[in-house]
Amino acid sequence: MSFVYRPPPATPGLVLRSALFFAGQVVVTIVIAPFVMLAFALPYRARYRIVYQWTRFNTWWLGVTCNLSHEVKGEENIPSRPAIVLCKHQSAWETISLQHYFSPQVWVLKRELLWLPFFGWALAMLRPIAIDRSAGRDAMSQVMEQGAARLQSGCWVVIFPEGTRVPAGSKRRYKAGGATLAERTGVPVVPVAHDAGLYWPRNSFIKYPGVVRLVIGPLIDSRGKSASEINREAEKWIEGTVAKLLASRKDAVSPAPAKREATPDEVEKTG
Repeated sequence: MSFVYRPPPATPGLVLRSALFFAGQVVVTIVIAPFVMLAFALPYRARYRIVYQWTRFNTWWLGVTCNLSHEVKGEENIPSRPAIVLCKHQSAWETISLQHYFSPQVWVLKRELLWLPFFGWALAMLRPIAIDRSAGRDAMSQVMEQGAARLQSGCWVVIFPEGTRVPAGSKRRYKAGGATLAERTGVPVVPVAHDAGLYWPRNSFIKYPGVVRLVIGPLIDSRGKSASEINREAEKWIEGTVAKLLASRKDAVSPAPAKREATPDEVEKTG
């Protein structure tokens, strides 16, 4: 059964809490970014530890201001050596929280993000796989070359195969970049699913209280498999797990195309 997520209406309390979180996020970014840039001469892992403090603060601050926490299942599936993480992309939440479980990590991102003041400048110090999306096949070559180098240097490579954030209950075509990197390097894939889009919806300023469920799946061995086989296996597990997470929260989502109003309990919690 497909689901359509419709966030409850934003109450003044939700707006205020979300604004407090955003303010704190901006302040800590401005404070930490100069330290990261000044630490350019330090080893990569030392720079990463500085940036990780940003992650720790934001996770804590999200709980304090928005009463949004998370629980994780499947930590035993995390391999001892860095691998390729293919993750569902519903929210900005996972770009923060995945760092608690896969560290140090690099993302595949558009290079324009590195031009952002403070945040982008600090991000550039972490050696992300920054690509020019307009470059076509050259962009794929950048992912292959830089991705292999990052894995060899001991970094996790985190890729969102859908390429962009999608609303909870929706999906887009899985691109082959991460699976192709796995095929060419022989490095295994760790599939990751979650329901963060229910609490921090795509492109939303409002954060809703609750507990995000993060599930780390069984390792996908890439040896002897084609990129399409790896991609299909990852997509089947990720989308199947996300569907189960959403189906078990029928109070938060509703079968398409039914309309839904916020329940009294939700209004009370978010007021």
